[in-house]
Parts: sequence; structure tokens; C-alpha cells
Amino acid sequence: MASSWPLILVVASNTVYHICAKSLPESVDPLASLTVTYLIGSIFSGILFFATNRGGANLLHEYSQMHWASYLLGLAVVALEAGSMHAYKAGWPVSAFQGSSAAAIATILVFIAYLVSHEALTVNKLVGLALCHTGLFFLNK
Repeated sequence: MASSWPLILVVASNTVYHICAKSLPESVDPLASLTVTYLIGSIFSGILFFATNRGGANLLHEYSQMHWASYLLGLAVVALEAGSMHAYKAGWPVSAFQGSSAAAIATILVFIAYLVSHEALTVNKLVGLALCHTGLFFLNK
């Protein structure tokens, strides 16, 4: 089985993320907030890059190796965060929004993984998706 620390990091970070996104003052424009978010994120990413690549770390060389996925990921992350912040400003409860978006994403990714990556589409996965959506019904009721 794969190491569990990445999952723990994502769950902890995502929890903090949604608490912060929901806590933005009504008077703050979400896109203005994202400019500060990405400034802090860029600085922190740079620090982590150099801290984890001690011998011969060359950030400019890494930039030259980028391809379309890095650029599309940047657009997707901004859209993801802007959408979340606008959902919270519109009054979505954290549990309903996060649960609904996670279930939709899981459903989409199961079928994309099947079609693009040729991952198995098993009865267990389909039952899991059905249970996920059934749980959403009760969470949002």
C-alpha cells in the first residue's frame, strides 16, 4: 500500500482550506484574496523546493521542463478556489458544498480513469459511488 502521509497532508490541508475559505469576510473580494493566497503559496513553494533539493537545485531549469499540465493546473486551481469562495459567499454550508463537490468529482474521476487510464470499473466502485451519493442525500437533507 502507498504511504499514507500524502493523504493525511491533503485531508489536513483541505480542512484548513475550507475553514479559511468560509471565513473570508463578506467585504473581501475572493479574487483579491487569491492574489495574497498565491503570493504566500509561491513563497512557500520556493522555500520547500530549495529545502528538499539541497544539492544542485535549479528552479530555472525546472521551469524549462514544464509542459501544458503545469499551466492548466494553475488555471484549474484558481477556478477551484474562486468557485469555492464564491459558493461560501453565496451561503453554501461547508459540509454540503464540500461533500457535494467531492462526490461529483469522485464520480467523474472514476469514469475518466476507466476511459483514459484503463483502470478497472468494478462493481465495488459503482457501489461505492452509489453509497457516496446516498450519503450526500442524507447530509444535505
